[in-house]
Amino acid sequence: MFETGRICVKTAGREAGKPCVIIKKIDSQFVMVTGPKAATSVRRRKCNTDHLQPLMLKVDIKDDAADDEVLAAFEKEGLYEKLKIEKPSAEKIKAAQEAETAKISRPPEKKEEKKEEKKKKPKPKKEKKEKAMETKAEK
Repeated sequence: MFETGRICVKTAGREAGKPCVIIKKIDSQFVMVTGPKAATSVRRRKCNTDHLQPLMLKVDIKDDAADDEVLAAFEKEGLYEKLKIEKPSAEKIKAAQEAETAKISRPPEKKEEKKEEKKKKPKPKKEKKEKAMETKAEK
């Protein structure tokens, strides 16, 4: 039922009611789905099969297919009309691809900079403890 290429509708979460495509079966309970984001605003993610309603539609794609391949399969099968979704423009597809690559290629320097900033900050905990001890001694 939940095989690669099966069109489903998400039934839970912020993407509920939106169509998606299964691109990989992880195990009996989880699958990897994509909208693709440019077409249906469903991003590539792991999804519980309890949160999917499978449809009778299926596209011919390989495991872990890229969003471009899924969009081409949508076009070939005429799914934009069947699912009543708008075909994404070239600008929208390019923007979605750039957003994905930006998420993937985060520079590791930022993590190191944050660690250094934490080290530079003075630790006021000792001062608070000393003040608390003084107020207890005065009482």
